[in-house]
Amino acid sequence: MEILTQILQEHFTWGLLLGLLIAGFIWKSGFSARRAIFRDYKRLQSELKELQSHLNTQLKINASGNETLLAELASLKQQNETLRLNNAALQQKPGKAEQRLLQIYEVAIRNMREQAPGFAPAWEKALRQGESEVEAADSGLKKLMRMVIP
Repeated sequence: MEILTQILQEHFTWGLLLGLLIAGFIWKSGFSARRAIFRDYKRLQSELKELQSHLNTQLKINASGNETLLAELASLKQQNETLRLNNAALQQKPGKAEQRLLQIYEVAIRNMREQAPGFAPAWEKALRQGESEVEAADSGLKKLMRMVIP
């Protein structure tokens, strides 16, 4: 016991014990920090795997949606081309020109009835107005309205 008290009375012993105590606290805090970092690392790894899985799923969904849209776009382009060709073919049918001329005559007669003082000049004027109205109807909004509301 006497040796222990003599050793404890030395300044070197107190310095050594204090240094070992501080080193122990530092080692414990480092060990705890390392464990916390390892736990966070594992958590972040699992979160990263989950996010990659979600991203992969989202990319697959987007890819299938894009493929569907591209297929629909190709189909609509084909339908548009077919309808354009059908429209051009219908415009070339023999009865179409006569039908157009009859429509011009109908508009001209209607206009002539409104302006009936003299027949010949009124007929020519009405015929030109009818032609211009049909031309306007064949292009633009009137044509669209005529196609939608027959």
